[in-house]
Order: sequence, then C-alpha cells, then structure tokens
Amino acid sequence: MKSVSRLFDFFLTVLWKTPGVGGRLQRAWRMFRKAGWRGVQWELGRRVTGFNDYARWVRDYDTPSPATRARLAQRVASMTELPLISVVMPSYNPNPVWLREAIESVREQIYPNWELCIADDASPSEEVRAILKSYADSDPRIKVVFRPKNGHISAASNSALDLVTGSWIALMDHDDLLPAHALFWVADCIASHPGVQLIYSDEDKIDEALNRSGPYFKCDWNVDLFRSQNMFSHLGVLSTDLVRAVGGFRLGLEGSQDWDLVIRCMERIAPGQVRHIPRVLYHWRVHAESTAKSMDAKPYAVVAGERALNEHFERTQTRAKAEHIGFGYRVRYALPETPPLVSLVVTTRNAAASLRRCVDSIVQKTAYPRYEIIVADNASDDAAAQACLAAVEGLPNVRVLRHAQRQRVAGLRNEAVEAATGEVIALVDDSIEVIAPDWLTEMVSLALQPGVGAVGARLMDPRRILTHAGVLLGLGVDGVAGHSHRGMPAGREGYGGRAALIQSFSAVSSACMVVRKDRYLEVGGFDASRLQEAFADVDLCLRLGEIDLRTLWTPYAELFDHKPAARPRKSTDAASEQYLSDVAYMKRRWGALLQNDPAYSPNLMLEREDFSYAWPPRLAPV
Repeated sequence: MKSVSRLFDFFLTVLWKTPGVGGRLQRAWRMFRKAGWRGVQWELGRRVTGFNDYARWVRDYDTPSPATRARLAQRVASMTELPLISVVMPSYNPNPVWLREAIESVREQIYPNWELCIADDASPSEEVRAILKSYADSDPRIKVVFRPKNGHISAASNSALDLVTGSWIALMDHDDLLPAHALFWVADCIASHPGVQLIYSDEDKIDEALNRSGPYFKCDWNVDLFRSQNMFSHLGVLSTDLVRAVGGFRLGLEGSQDWDLVIRCMERIAPGQVRHIPRVLYHWRVHAESTAKSMDAKPYAVVAGERALNEHFERTQTRAKAEHIGFGYRVRYALPETPPLVSLVVTTRNAAASLRRCVDSIVQKTAYPRYEIIVADNASDDAAAQACLAAVEGLPNVRVLRHAQRQRVAGLRNEAVEAATGEVIALVDDSIEVIAPDWLTEMVSLALQPGVGAVGARLMDPRRILTHAGVLLGLGVDGVAGHSHRGMPAGREGYGGRAALIQSFSAVSSACMVVRKDRYLEVGGFDASRLQEAFADVDLCLRLGEIDLRTLWTPYAELFDHKPAARPRKSTDAASEQYLSDVAYMKRRWGALLQNDPAYSPNLMLEREDFSYAWPPRLAPV
C-alpha cells in the first residue's frame, strides 16, 4: 500500500501544474486515500459515462430560452396573488464585482414583486458602501441599512430582517447568484401549496468565471437527513411571520445561523408545511473564504452547527447528542435506562456454515445487553444443517423454530415474529456477519424514536463494497426499486454525503432490519400471499409509511453480507413468473409513488444506482 501511495504521489507531483489537471488530481488523491483504487474507479465510472457532464446538463435543461422566459412571465401575469418576497442579504466587505453581480441577479428576476433588504455590517471598504448607496438611491425596491459597528452575520441578518415588509423571506449571501427564474418558482410553490411555511430548492456552485459545478439535487423534506446536514440551505425561503415568531437569527450561532433558524422554525410546523422545489435556484460562489468550497473556511460554523442541533434536542426533550464528522453531523440517540428485549429473527435453510458464522458473530460481538435469537429454519434437510441447528439451539438465549414443510421467507418471518417475546424485532439473513459491537444499539436507538418504523443497516460484502445503503423507488429496468450507491467502495460519502449519513428512505432491505414488534404487527407484517419472491421488504416499509412512520437508514450499523453480490437486473435477463407477478403487484399497489420517490430527485436518473444526473429530468414542462 505504501509503495502504491508513493507512486501515486510521484504521479501527482509530475502533473500538478498541468493546466486544469491539478484540482482534479487533488480530488483523485483524496478519494484514493479514503477509498483506495476502487474508490477512484467508482468515480471514474460515474464520469466516463457522460451522465454526469454538468456543463452539458445545464446547457440542455437549465438554461431558460427567451421563449421559456416569456412563458414564465405569462404565468406571472395570470397569478391571482403576487406575494412580496423579501430577499435578505447581510453584507460585509465583499468583492465589489461579486456584490454587483449578486444584486443584479435579483434585479433580473422574472417575478417582479420582490424587495432586496441589505444590511452592511460596517464594511471598511468605501467602494462597497458606495455601491450599496448607489443601488438604494436608484432602485426603490432595494433597501440598505449601514450598521455603525460590526456585529457579525447574525446581527447583520437581523438588521436586514428589520427592513422586511414582505410575507416571505429569501436568504441570500452577498456574493452568490440567483437565476432569473428563482423567485418565480418560489411564488409558484406558494400558490400551489397554501399551507406552506418553509421552502427550499436545489443548488450548485459557481466560480469567478461563472462556470457552474457541483449540483446538489436534493430529496424532498427529510428531517433525519436535515439533522445530519443542512440540506435546506439555499435557496431557503421562510414565512416572515414564522421567522419573527421564533425571534429571528440568534447571536452566537454565526456560521450556522441559517440552519439554526430553520431548525427552530421546523419545530413549530408540520412536516407537510415544508416544500422542496426540485430546481437549481441558487448558485454558491466558490472562493477561499466560502463554505461552498469547504467548511474549513469557517471552522466556527462547525461548532455552531453542533450547538444548533444539541439545543434543538434539548428543546424537544430528545435524548440525543450531535457531533461533527467532517462532512456532516452524527446524532447518537440514547437508549432507555432499561433497554427493551430484542428478538433477532434469523431465517435459514441448508446453510450450516453461514448460519454458524451469523450466530457466532452476533453472540461474540454484539454489545447490546438484552436480546434473544430465534432461528427460523425453513425445512433444512441436509445433515450439516441439522447438526448446526442442534448446536446453536444449545446456546443461551437461542431458540430454533423448525418447519417440516418449506415455505416462503416472508411467511417464515411472520410466524417467527408472532413467536418472539421481544418488544423490538431484528430481521437478520443468515448471510449477515456482525463486524462491530454497536450495530444493534444504533439500530434499536433509532427504531425507538417517535414516528419511526423500520431501520436499515449499512451492508457490505467482505471486500467492503456497499450492497445496501437504503432502497430507492423506481430504479432499474422493472421500475420498482433499487439500492442506493450499490457497488460503491466503503470510505466514500456518496452523492451529497448520502451514503454516510443517517436519513429517511422510502424503504430499506430486510437482510438486516429493525422494527418495533407492535408496528410490524399493526401493518400485518410481510405480505406473504402477494409478494413471494421480491419486494416484500419494500412493500412493508411503504405500508409503515401509510401510517406516518418513517423508514430510516444508518451508516453506523455496519455488517458484512456474504450473499453473492447482486447487480441490477437487465432487460435481457430472464425472470420467473413469480418475480414478474411481484413486479406487477407493486406497480398496481404503489402506482406513481414508484416513479416519484420523495427520498430521491427527479433530476437523478432511474437507470443507475450511483445518483447520476437524469437525461432529461422528470419535471413537468414549463
């Protein structure tokens, strides 16, 4: 490994100053250090396909033509109400060129009913002050207050907030840009969703030459991901009344003041009052002092983020603690003083070696204090399996439920759950191997949180290649479901950090799934009669969702899955009648949801599992 690293270092040294190559090599080196050659190969695989050529994607799908602008203007003219949107911009000594560009991007909005509220935080630059005064004098929609003393960004934002007369507030930095249609889509969202209180959009980055890069195509509102990263971010639009009700921006939270504001607003509203606009409506300026480039530019923001989250947990009486992990935040939820008994249901058939490895790894490595193991045997009939069953049955806290007749795994699990004495169920395939002691503690602590149904784990093959990082609806040739980031080497965070942060998904795999027994029984367990070969776990999670229970995935419960590595099915692959019947049932039962997964984005493709861009996006035409 050291020799390979030295060789790669030499390669970087030779090419470092080649125009346009240095930055890419730096990224490749960081990737290599995190995930090895497989990580580099994974990223190259995403890039060489052409599916992630963002400049071309912007040109084809996100550069409004004159005709499109005219249609948007016509739609504005037909709106019955035009809410005033107040763009709040704290300013301190920005690059004068970028400041002008930021202000002009607001003035060029297709939607006309806006005001720009700027608070200058005692900038020492006379040029900056002159620019702001000139705009305020020439455009009545632009209001400027000059603070006599520097108070940092929270105080400046509150000064800008004092200028607001609109019913909606859009947050903007002094060197970033809004595309011309940004406020139109905000107004359209307000008109389409009368109860909305918080609105956020997708975003990307823009450099000094106005080249766009690094889009974050976000999912719909995902409170668990929001507690792991500020996915709300930009463009963020908030109800003015709500912002004032929570007291505006808090001093002492500088660097994460916007996130803290949204957290406090979120506590007062229902999840359905947060809406996502799946369009890039904000361009972050990338420069050395910008968090668009790196959180290292503002290390105090990290501390403020931890404080914002931890005070949120205190206010909501949630026993949890957040800590920064470099690319986001990890939240650890506390177990009750007396942890509930967990029944681990391990299904098996004629797999002596796998079963023994699974059970031994659970017994030897699991730190969780209270559990029983129920081995549900599916009519094993070979001698090695029978001997293994007899051996594990002799272990403490292990029961074996033998079935004389072979049956579908879904039915087998349902019977085992009925027989379980635990308050919490952990479904475990016999191909699973425990590799870290806290896996069950992590999953149970999440499953016990209010509003949570199923919890899934981070599964890898023995080479540490991801086999499960959550299930996304609509992926693959059958259009039912696929696995997020399948095939990606461990050590990488994935798209937008989504392979390495706690978050909600529409479904998770039952190869390792934890769920409270009462919730499992409330929805009837697995549908063993209709789904006999595939998607029973997806269907279970979706039915939990119907009773307003979230499905969570955590990267902090890591296990090996020794099943042969699966790959997405191709259209040329043979499929059994039963499998095709399961596909047909899922499409009848879940319909349009399969094509509109709230945990995914219409700007990301359904044909691949690596979060490549969609060509074209699945958005309604303008």
